[in-house]
Amino acid sequence: NSRARSWRVANEERAGAGLSAAGAGGDGRVLKQPSTATAGFPRSRGAMAAAGPGLGPGAGGPVKTLALVLEDEARRGGYCSGDTVSGQVLLELAGPLPLRGLRLEAAGRARVAWSESSGAVPGAGTWGVAVRTPGPGPRREAEVRYLDIRQSLLRDPPEGEESLVLLDGRHEFPFSFQLPQEPLVTSFTGKYGSIQYYVKAILERPAAPDQSVQTELQVISHIDVSSPALLTPVLRSQEKMVGCWFFTSGPVSLSAKIERKGYCNGEAIPIYAEIENCSSRLIVPKAAIFQTQTYLASGKTKTFRQMVANVRGNHIASGSTDTWNGKTLKIPPVSPSILDCCIIRVEYSLAVYIHIPGAKKLMIEMPLVIGTIPCIGFSSRNSSITSQFSMDMSWLALTMPEHPEAPPNYADVVSEEEFSRHVPAYPPPIDCEEQLCCPVFAYIQEFRFQPPPLYSEIDPHPTDVEEIQPVSFML
Repeated sequence: NSRARSWRVANEERAGAGLSAAGAGGDGRVLKQPSTATAGFPRSRGAMAAAGPGLGPGAGGPVKTLALVLEDEARRGGYCSGDTVSGQVLLELAGPLPLRGLRLEAAGRARVAWSESSGAVPGAGTWGVAVRTPGPGPRREAEVRYLDIRQSLLRDPPEGEESLVLLDGRHEFPFSFQLPQEPLVTSFTGKYGSIQYYVKAILERPAAPDQSVQTELQVISHIDVSSPALLTPVLRSQEKMVGCWFFTSGPVSLSAKIERKGYCNGEAIPIYAEIENCSSRLIVPKAAIFQTQTYLASGKTKTFRQMVANVRGNHIASGSTDTWNGKTLKIPPVSPSILDCCIIRVEYSLAVYIHIPGAKKLMIEMPLVIGTIPCIGFSSRNSSITSQFSMDMSWLALTMPEHPEAPPNYADVVSEEEFSRHVPAYPPPIDCEEQLCCPVFAYIQEFRFQPPPLYSEIDPHPTDVEEIQPVSFML
């Protein structure tokens, strides 16, 4: 008991000594941590990142807040190649601060890294059996840079001096730079790699470590699903014989089709499929969207595949068929397809498959491209063309009279002699049922019309008053 009591007292003394050393100054006074609030800085104009004096190396002294604001990022939803990125670096000081510089860095890179699993060493175990060595195998890494911009936000110090002195208060340093015109890859974070862009502000002080703050840039490489290559339909079909060893129960056939290859987030994919179950088992048709991430480094490939959405159909009994007439599968919020990066690829596919109890499932996989610019529907294009056509043909109404003249009667133009001369002599009626081997309604009656009147430059029915109709032409 005495040893336990002395051990507890020693621990309490050590804990008290450490607490006093961490929370008191050299003269024994308790130190108060400076506030890291960003009150007074605008936060509604864009994305904002702030770092207080207690949030990194170089903390302490007159620096109260260092913040980075990007303008219009929330409204834009992301940046594209050639866009201008603008914002401000906000600095709040509690007292005069000597500075060597304040610089801005913008960087973007695609990075891949993973460790290979440990391999089996032959003959390492008893009786020469191969065993797996403990620990990770070789590490694979690769990196590609897409953006590297540096700017200085402070003027050069006067001659003979190494630093500038900023007075206490709030200071704003605007900045602006343009992204490269070359295509940039969409931002992405995956299983074994990422594509990231960021803007970083670095405060350089002469007698203290640098203090920095950074915020991420969301970059989007737009894909228009209205392109002809993505508007083509995709059709697949496959058949599988169900059985075990030499005992077969019959085939199961599957045919599936989608109207186009490209879709956007939030769209519903209509699936058309025909399933025929000639086996003796109860099958279930399903459909799913798969995302496949492919990483390349040091000549090796790493693949990660996951399901992002699925739908299920009804059970199909033996000897029955089922048809999907546009069964919909909605695309969840996912990253767009990434097809233009040399070390990271993000691809999608629509799989229609049949779950067969006791056998391997029958699957059809069709490629998908998730874009960012939605497809314009055919109905909207058709309506716009129709409206344009009606507008272009409206000039025809100007040439038509308000009350058109009725055509002359046929009896007034053709005489009875001409009519009797052109009337053919029809044979007597026949018995249709005797001479025809099929019903009467299967034959189309031959109609003979009266001949048109002869052309003449003299009007046979002149009028007393000649009416002149104005005709207007539009050039």
